[in-house]
Amino acid sequence: MPTDQTLVSDIKAIISQSKDNAIRAVDHQRTLMYWHIGKRIFEEEQQGKDRADYGKYLTKYLAKALEPEFGSGFSRRQIELFRQFYRVFPIANALRSQLSWTQYRLLMRLDLDEQREFYMAETIKNNWTSRQLERQVFSNLYERLLLSNDKESVLAVAKKEKMPSDAKEIIKDPMVLEFLDLKRESAYYEKDLEGAIIAHLQEFLLELGNGFSFVARQKRIHIEGDEFFVDLVFYNRLLQSFVIIEIKTHKLTHQDIGQLQMYVNYYDRIERLPHEHPTIGILLCASKNDAVVKFTLPEDQKQIVASQYELYLPTEKQLLDEVNKELESFVSKVGDE
Repeated sequence: MPTDQTLVSDIKAIISQSKDNAIRAVDHQRTLMYWHIGKRIFEEEQQGKDRADYGKYLTKYLAKALEPEFGSGFSRRQIELFRQFYRVFPIANALRSQLSWTQYRLLMRLDLDEQREFYMAETIKNNWTSRQLERQVFSNLYERLLLSNDKESVLAVAKKEKMPSDAKEIIKDPMVLEFLDLKRESAYYEKDLEGAIIAHLQEFLLELGNGFSFVARQKRIHIEGDEFFVDLVFYNRLLQSFVIIEIKTHKLTHQDIGQLQMYVNYYDRIERLPHEHPTIGILLCASKNDAVVKFTLPEDQKQIVASQYELYLPTEKQLLDEVNKELESFVSKVGDE
């Protein structure tokens, strides 16, 4: 009977949820144990701070005493991690039960407090797995968002202290599509890139960011007897707007921008409901000239965004160079005014 099936399904869900909660609780207790061990080692170090290399002696001594009884989880390298854990996160009450020890180990690699704050907030908000967090760190998500936003805005959106009001607050440039497994040396048709995105839709949604859901591929639209096809259509519940993506495997042209503007206008006038915000258009292109984008579109427009795609993970230096370039451009503009 349907009622019996519903009952069984509900009980299975309760069991599954309880198991997940138990696993998280155990992992959090393990994380707290490592923190307290790190704190105790740090306190002992402080007492012998006048002795050279006392920290190295302590970790070596503790590993020799603990590893035979408690296993490789208490090797010298692990004990050094416990000490580093306390130094990076010195307040026990600030540790979040939603984060696993594996995720804290990833966060300890970051140099800046604001980087750690950002990734902690995003991990909790999006329920990222350790692998997803690792991918976002290695793809330099924080630095990519800084290319078109200020630090305070990026952190505020991550912590849910403000809702994004501008597409650029959540859309990245460049977008990193290394998960498509396409070789950057090869030439691709737009349909090849589109097909690869659909085949890796879950990863692409993660790269797009918060609040995105897939709507359509090659969406057919009719305009006075003419037929057009929109590459990809998404919806973003945070922006409360449709998001249209046009893929261009060549360098961006003003004709491409005009085509996307037409699709955006169509969605605004035909598809958009009264309570929804204006449609966002993203030109996902192999390369672009920002000046062409700037002079093709009206000043202060916020509906069309050009984002270059990369088929490999950029280095941190490449992104920092881009950030510095943006800052220099901003300073120069302010000086001219």
